[in-house]
Amino acid sequence: MTAGRNIVLLDLDGTLTQSHPGILASVKYACRVLHLPVPSDKELGSFIGPPIIESMERNGVVGDDLTRAVAAYRQAYASPTFPDPHDSTKKIPGMFLNSVYVGIPEALRRMRDDGYVLAVATAKPQPQADPVCEYFGLTPFVDAVFGASLDTSRMHKADVIRYALDTLDFSPNDGGDRVVMVGDRWTDVDGAREDGIDTLGVRWGYAEEGELEKHGVVSVVDETTNLPHAINRYFSIHH
Repeated sequence: MTAGRNIVLLDLDGTLTQSHPGILASVKYACRVLHLPVPSDKELGSFIGPPIIESMERNGVVGDDLTRAVAAYRQAYASPTFPDPHDSTKKIPGMFLNSVYVGIPEALRRMRDDGYVLAVATAKPQPQADPVCEYFGLTPFVDAVFGASLDTSRMHKADVIRYALDTLDFSPNDGGDRVVMVGDRWTDVDGAREDGIDTLGVRWGYAEEGELEKHGVVSVVDETTNLPHAINRYFSIHH
């Protein structure tokens, strides 16, 4: 076997960015527009990670209301809807009510310097994932960004991971390529496992206590500054 690439797939929401302000504001906006009950704070937290259509369904939104709720959410998330916290004269999309976790750019730079192929793999639709990564300066640190499709043909994390690996021409047998997923929620762990991939969990995201361990992460990284070391350790053991 030839020496191949070491590929690191990175979740976006809760792993690279603290995204809950924009997601929750957009959910509340959609509920208000459709005169639907606004979910409790605890339930709102569960909207971070799974596809928006599934989160709405889990909250009892069905039929035509579901179609309209998803459309209203996406409109608020992608179009100037909310006051810009940095400039009250402007409005910004919900997806820009967001911030990069402290230490993430430096961690990505170190991993790139160590020779890893870095790719974002998110259940966020591609037309949202691309501008978020651009807006927050993440694009220069990664080799590619892979998101879900706006229809349901590529919706779950496993679908996005397969799409990413196909596009990257992942070749574990003939080419010697290896890959690991990095994520903060059970959706990352289960989706990666469905594709036969291990996951390193991160503690700074949105997982409930014990969630990552219950779903079978290889290990959990406590601080963003420790991520490059954890990646190095993973690939030194799994070779």
